[in-house]
Amino acid sequence: KMEDIVSLCKRRGIIFPSSEIYNGFAGFYDYGPLGSELKKNVKDAFWTHFVQCREDVVGLDTSIIHNPTTWQSSGHLDGFSDPMVDCKETKLRYRADQLFCSPVVMEECGSTVGFVCVLDANDADMKKAAKTQAKKLLKENDRKGQKIKAFEFTDLTQVSEETMAQVPSPGSGKPTLTMPRDFNLMFQTNVGAMSDASSVAYLRPETAQGIFINYKNVLMTSRQKLPFGIAQIGKAFRNEITPRNFIFRSREFEQMEIEYFIPPGDDVWQPFHEKWIADAEEFLKMVGLKEELMGYDVHEGDGLAHYARACTDITFRFPFGVQELMGIASRGDFDLQSHNKGSGKGNCGLTSIIV
Repeated sequence: KMEDIVSLCKRRGIIFPSSEIYNGFAGFYDYGPLGSELKKNVKDAFWTHFVQCREDVVGLDTSIIHNPTTWQSSGHLDGFSDPMVDCKETKLRYRADQLFCSPVVMEECGSTVGFVCVLDANDADMKKAAKTQAKKLLKENDRKGQKIKAFEFTDLTQVSEETMAQVPSPGSGKPTLTMPRDFNLMFQTNVGAMSDASSVAYLRPETAQGIFINYKNVLMTSRQKLPFGIAQIGKAFRNEITPRNFIFRSREFEQMEIEYFIPPGDDVWQPFHEKWIADAEEFLKMVGLKEELMGYDVHEGDGLAHYARACTDITFRFPFGVQELMGIASRGDFDLQSHNKGSGKGNCGLTSIIV
């Protein structure tokens, strides 16, 4: 159970809640004596395996705050958001794609007596929470003990206004949720002595853009030739609506990333993509992950970003369910071309694979 893991991490000096003497701060964590050593070992293993032991990958360490135009060009200012719903009674906020509702349908007559609403988790926990709510709902409708059909869960981004008016909020237990709306995930700050529109900047939500805007600098100084990669390890920040699942969904975290640049062409990228999937899996097994707990999630159709040719996630079976651990995406030349256009300075049109 996650509660046991969290407790163990604190007792052993691996991870502490940040600012614990002030009752903590949701979504932020401090690494203790053992945790800081463990994290450093993982980062060192990544750097040794993918940078120091390869001739075709070089390192980079970019600033946390970039010129704000970076995020306009990359699309983060307009599109880096999560769908959010508010509980009008408790004022709590939830990610709409992490809340699932299901009608409670009577097995005998097929009538719907109401809806249940549960947080995203593994199947067993979601069904357990839904059954608890359904029992209460049946009791309120004088149908205690009667059989119901299997739950059919739908996340709240997919429901109509009519359905939302019947879905209970996890906070109030009543249908008090708003319809989903976009919530930008970037942390805003101000740079300099003035606090006006001209001083607005953002903490980076990912490390990738620092690599793209330095592509030309690295190419000119490292004497690399295509294909080659640029690796970076560093902090990223996302103002998560509902940080959860311990350090898996936090507001401050570190990313280990590689952008691998290859020649353009529709017939070039696939062998590189497949090779990076294999290399990533090899690294994860090398640092001690059990193969039977890993899997693949191949993005297709609407699940694929508009600029990507392909994307495969290596997943891991956590106590709270199967989630992405490492993503390998063939991004095309979208990022470099976006910064070419935004800056007015050429970076050369190439294809990149992100790891």
